[in-house]
Amino acid sequence: MSKSFIVKKSALSGEVKIPASKSHTIRAVAIASLAKGKSKIFSPLVSEDTLAAVESYKILGAKVEIKKNLWEIEGFDGKPVPAKNIIDTKNSGTTLNIVMGSCSLISGGEITLTGDQQTRKRPVAPLVQSLNELGASIAYKEKQYFPPLTIKGKLKGGKTTLEARSSQYLTSLLINSPLADTASEINVPLLYEKSYVEMTLDWLKREKIQFTNNHLKKFNIPGNQSYPAFEKKTPSDFSSATFFLVAGAMQNNEITCWGLDFEDKQGDKAVVDYLKNMGAEIEIAEGFIRVRAKTLNGIEIDMNDTPDALPMMAVAGCFAKGKTRLLNIPQARIKETDRIKIMAQELSKMGAKIRELDDGLEIEESKLKSAKVNGYSDHRIVMALAIAGLATEGETIIDTAEAVSITFPNFAECIKKLGGNISLLQRKS
Repeated sequence: MSKSFIVKKSALSGEVKIPASKSHTIRAVAIASLAKGKSKIFSPLVSEDTLAAVESYKILGAKVEIKKNLWEIEGFDGKPVPAKNIIDTKNSGTTLNIVMGSCSLISGGEITLTGDQQTRKRPVAPLVQSLNELGASIAYKEKQYFPPLTIKGKLKGGKTTLEARSSQYLTSLLINSPLADTASEINVPLLYEKSYVEMTLDWLKREKIQFTNNHLKKFNIPGNQSYPAFEKKTPSDFSSATFFLVAGAMQNNEITCWGLDFEDKQGDKAVVDYLKNMGAEIEIAEGFIRVRAKTLNGIEIDMNDTPDALPMMAVAGCFAKGKTRLLNIPQARIKETDRIKIMAQELSKMGAKIRELDDGLEIEESKLKSAKVNGYSDHRIVMALAIAGLATEGETIIDTAEAVSITFPNFAECIKKLGGNISLLQRKS
């Protein structure tokens, strides 16, 4: 069933509870599954991406009980025994990359790893090469450098060099290589999205995994380790909060976001600084962030650590005086979509003065108009275009609205609670 958001200009005011972090939830599912014993994940994000992670690790042998606000996972102690010979991670690229490493721990037999149409367009060659160098045997089933893959184990350890144009590649090696037979040395001459790797390292430290780290450029990880079971509450998601933080800074809006923790290593908390530097009025207190609209000014931002914020910051640029430049995020082209190209294309339909750069976007203050735009089944593009439409006269229609269920199933309800005029049109595909 295809869905579209229909939005009309609205003043947004009030409070919104930010959902749990997708990145943390998927890491929690992976590590709990690899662990020995029963782990408890409190307040996980329940979304299509995180449930894809649950289903993937269930196939590898994890026993999962889903309760209200609690997932209990009995792990397989680093020794996966697949119940099926195929894993479909659907739209979750994070799951596919991390599970690829976990499939490489299988002793005997092989398994096929795939995803939906978008996921099968995301390159995985650097991770495949590193896992093969560490002892796995991974082959491309259809198109070279892209899923689906056939995977045989077992990770033995050794030495590899990884160009991590996606931090997910390194996260997969860091989570899974402690379970290899012997030590692994991972050299990383190129790393994008460093904050996501720091998040992964926090998980390893919490689990008492031994490793050495030389400024994120070289890792030495002893093999034959194990993960203990754990209990952890999932932090709220700064990536999801981005849409409401930026919306609060636009026009005459005022929005309070609850549940965010600045002590957490999520890179997208930098959006708060981006908005401060653009001139937004921001109040930070224990448990919440309040953003009030002021006159925004265009600035230049290195967004390498925050690629998920690109769609919404592109919208912010349309409402900022002067010129906004979002730079150093070439990896935004290999997310669910080419987000640089798509945001330039779709905001142009709304009248934005926007120019596509090799590694980002350049936006000038623009008077947006309502339009019919394409979300390309990319949850972050759909939500960003919806916020743009709420600040624009007339009626804006954003298709593929069903994609928000990937990370933020109650997005529309949150908008309505803030006074936003948003409705959902359903039609048969």
